[in-house]
Amino acid sequence: MIDKLEMFIALAKERHFGRAAEACGVTQPSLSGAIRQLEEQLGVQLVYRGSRFQGLTPEGQRVLDRALTIVRDMRDLKDEMRTIRSGLSGHLRIGVIPTALPMVADLTGPFTARHPNVSVAILSRTSAEILAGIESLDLEAGITYLDNEPLGRVAQVPLYTEFYRLLCAPGSPLATRPRVTWAEVAAVPLCLLTSDNQNRRIVNQHLAEAGAQVTPSIESNSIIALISHVLTGQWASIVPKKLADMFVMEGRVVSIPIVEPEAEHTVGLIAARRDPQTPVLQALIDDAVRMGA
Repeated sequence: MIDKLEMFIALAKERHFGRAAEACGVTQPSLSGAIRQLEEQLGVQLVYRGSRFQGLTPEGQRVLDRALTIVRDMRDLKDEMRTIRSGLSGHLRIGVIPTALPMVADLTGPFTARHPNVSVAILSRTSAEILAGIESLDLEAGITYLDNEPLGRVAQVPLYTEFYRLLCAPGSPLATRPRVTWAEVAAVPLCLLTSDNQNRRIVNQHLAEAGAQVTPSIESNSIIALISHVLTGQWASIVPKKLADMFVMEGRVVSIPIVEPEAEHTVGLIAARRDPQTPVLQALIDDAVRMGA
């Protein structure tokens, strides 16, 4: 039954029988057969079918909600029993917003040193993708903003406060300034993260509060792509202070505080709210508490 529920969850996520079968490591006929068997066992139709997947029936949506809980509980039970049998071990998938990727090692470094039998996958995701991934069981935890947009029912641990800097080449017009305002930043050519990133929405918000509206000529979902454009001297970017600090040491870029206001936002660890948490996830939360302190 659990295997069939996991296949059903994969189908609901992928919305395609072939992709769901691939995600589950089975053939498409095997997955289709498992879904039909699940329908027979439950006595309801779960999926609208035609020449292709056409969505879940109302009963299918209700079953999906319960299936997520059942599969999550089974995974938690397996983790608990594995810990009893062989100590803390397993695999964690952590979704991280792009601007926090340079800082994630501050958490995962000490965590893996304490728990060498736990492997960690760090996946770059938007804040919305992190919430969706935790809900769909694709992620165990996430690192995202805690105070800017609603998070819903998740456990939260603050890690650090994010401040903002204008990152530009040494020869740029504002490069010698000790600080700049949001209004001044709006007047220079900018390359910024794409608008599906919460960091970009935060930047847009502070620019709008300064009476400015910016349409950057370069957008990317990659921080590395933004830095490469800053290095050309043609563009500047707005990035978190901790990220800017990584690139100013060689003198190839300049980091300037942005004021009026000096905005700040809290970044932290989130996970599904459970009592108790799985041993592995609780160990990660404990390390996050230590890092935040």
